[in-house]
Amino acid sequence: MIIDAHTHVWPDKIAQIALGGNRVEGLEARGDGTVSGLTEDMAASGVQVSCCLAIANEARHVDSVNRFVAGLADDTHVPFGTVHVELSVEENLDSLQRHGVRAVKIHPLFQKYALDDSRLWEIFEAFGNDYAVITHVGEGGDAFTNSLSNPGMIRDITRQFPGLRLMACHFGGYKILDDAEEMLAGTDVVLETSWPPSLATLRPERVRDLIRKHGAERIVFGSDWPMTSPAEEIRAIEALGLTDDEVKMVLGGTLASVLGDRLPG
Repeated sequence: MIIDAHTHVWPDKIAQIALGGNRVEGLEARGDGTVSGLTEDMAASGVQVSCCLAIANEARHVDSVNRFVAGLADDTHVPFGTVHVELSVEENLDSLQRHGVRAVKIHPLFQKYALDDSRLWEIFEAFGNDYAVITHVGEGGDAFTNSLSNPGMIRDITRQFPGLRLMACHFGGYKILDDAEEMLAGTDVVLETSWPPSLATLRPERVRDLIRKHGAERIVFGSDWPMTSPAEEIRAIEALGLTDDEVKMVLGGTLASVLGDRLPG
C-alpha cells in the first residue's frame, strides 16, 4: 500500500484563494488544492491513502478547519487537523475531540509560531501518545518565518516528549539538509521525504545514504501535493537504489505503523 503522508486540501470555494495566500517563493502549484483534484492525482499515481493536512493560520479558524477536514474521512483520506497556540490547550483538544480528529499538522511557516513555543509544548504534553503530529521544518519564507522551525527544535521536542508520534517534514529541514542530517539522522524521530518542487532535485545517493543512516523504518513518503506530482515523487523514491523492502517501508509500511488504527479499516 502506498500512503502519502503530506497533502493539502481546502474547500472547493476557497482552494484557489488559499493556494495564493500560502505561497512559497519559487514554487508553483501542480494541483488545484481541491479534494477531487487530490483524488484524481491519487488514482493516476497509485496512492491508496492520503493524509489530508489542515492548517488554521489564525486561531479563530481552528474549529471550522477541523470540521472541514474531519468530513473528509473515508477509505482513502485520513484527516489531520489543526491547533493554534493562541487558543488554550482545552480549546484545542475540545475541537479535535468534537470532530473526531486524532492527528494534527503544525506549520510554523504560515501559523507564525515557533516549534519551541512553550504554548505549543503544553499542547504536546496534553497529546501524550494519543495524537500523531506532522510538522513543517526548515525554510520557505522570510528570515523571521525561517527562524520558527529548525532541526534543533525537533531534536529538543523528541527529547522532551519521547512518546509523541512526531513526523518531521522535508527530512527534518527544508533547504537546510546538512543541519537536519547532522542533528536528526539516527535519532528517534520519523522523517518525511517531500522536497518541493521535487525530491529528484536532490542527489539520489545522498537521499539513499540518509535513509539508510536513519533507517527506513523511520522514513515516510510524502508528496506535499498540490506543490508536487505524487507520481513523480514515487518514481523519485523508486529511483534511489533502495532495496524492495526499504521502498515498501518508505512508501507505506512505516506510516502504517505510525498511524495504526487512524488508517481506514
